[in-house]
Amino acid sequence: MDSAPLIGGTRRRASSRRPDACLAAALMAGLALTGCVAPPKTDLRLPVAYEGPSATSANSASDAASLDRWWTRFGDPLLDQLVDEALATGLDVRDAAARLAEARATKAGALTSFLPQGDPSASYLKQRTKTGGAATDLRITTGDFDVSWQVDLFGRLPTANRIAKADFAAARFAYEGTRASVAAEVADSYFQARGLAIQLEDAHESARVQKELYDMTERRARAGLSAVADADRVAGDLSQSNARVASLEAQLQAQKRALLILVGRVVDPTASIAISADVGVAPAPPALVPGDLLTRRPDVREAQARLAAASGRANLARLALLPTVSFIPGLGYSRPSIGGATTTTSLGLALSQPLFDLPSLLSQAGVQKAQAAQAAIAYERTLRQAFKDSEAALVGLDADRRQVALLADGETRAARAYRAARANYGRGLTDLQSTLSAEQAWRTTRTQLTSAQVQAVRRAVQAYQALGGGWPVDRYSSVASSK
Repeated sequence: MDSAPLIGGTRRRASSRRPDACLAAALMAGLALTGCVAPPKTDLRLPVAYEGPSATSANSASDAASLDRWWTRFGDPLLDQLVDEALATGLDVRDAAARLAEARATKAGALTSFLPQGDPSASYLKQRTKTGGAATDLRITTGDFDVSWQVDLFGRLPTANRIAKADFAAARFAYEGTRASVAAEVADSYFQARGLAIQLEDAHESARVQKELYDMTERRARAGLSAVADADRVAGDLSQSNARVASLEAQLQAQKRALLILVGRVVDPTASIAISADVGVAPAPPALVPGDLLTRRPDVREAQARLAAASGRANLARLALLPTVSFIPGLGYSRPSIGGATTTTSLGLALSQPLFDLPSLLSQAGVQKAQAAQAAIAYERTLRQAFKDSEAALVGLDADRRQVALLADGETRAARAYRAARANYGRGLTDLQSTLSAEQAWRTTRTQLTSAQVQAVRRAVQAYQALGGGWPVDRYSSVASSK
């Protein structure tokens, strides 16, 4: 409960004790309890380098800047087009943009309580009085304009301004984080589709090879050089390959539809997007140090901004314990139909010091302080998770690239071994089982190579996102930046 305000130098006696002494005591208590609250300490230590092998031996500033649009490093115009479409029309991006617009509007109204408060008012009254047989009409026109303007003596306004800027900065980082996630999701979905296209091409190749074997075994069976059961066995494998072709065709169509929906092309037919059966080589991301995550990752920057906002709220809650001084000018006008017009002006100050509300305000200050501590912990946790993600992606990408190289060599050798076995079977130098085993080994190695290639490019996408790619860092040089 606040004490009675002082207006125009007039004091209301609330008790036998002098009210100015009570206010002075309350003010001193408030000053003793308040003070600038330092932000909670955070442990932002990170290793000086990633333990995994460096992505590249040398990188320039332009290499790091290329993280802003990292998907262009894959050298795929269709991927570039799909990502750009998703960033322009995707539902997630549009939703994030709407939340950013809400945050901008909230920021614009955050300081209105510190502006002059009050609205002009006017009235018109018509009154008729009858005395005996006579009637008297009275018309009164009045107008008032009373304003209250809080005088900021203790820094509430700049504190509230910092909170508003930090909240908006957090919203902008969340927006950029959504855009970065959408770009990575589109690229990942695209490479999954290309992986299915490769598998489909491999399945067609397996069916073709087994058809050749079937024709060969059938000719040998007719010539009496092999058993009829050999042809039946190969026919069973051929039917499985054809069934796999049908399954992969359905999976590829479903993946293409999912990709079209992701980029906002819901009504387009799946035939409108051509997916080639090749994923290419996973490009190496620039060699950054873990400390770059503090500026490169939008989620880390968002957590930093939320900590700044929470610390500001803790300070503002402490400042609520101090007096509030308001400047109260006023203007009044009255014009009755009988008599002259009257103009009234007033000028005063009002002082309000929390007294009986102190326990509640102290409780709220404690809540805000605890929430600031939680924001500091969330900031540390986000940074550590970012480091964990980035190092895991870089180490995994290096392993994937080495695995692709090994399997590519193995696939070449397995193909050569199968061709030799098939030729020997045609000459009658080896049996069907040896030929089928060689074909199976080749097919298995080819499938493993395809899987490793797709995993490598998808891991590259993860690495670029984990390192903080996909958003224009240069536009956010300050945590509290705003438009």
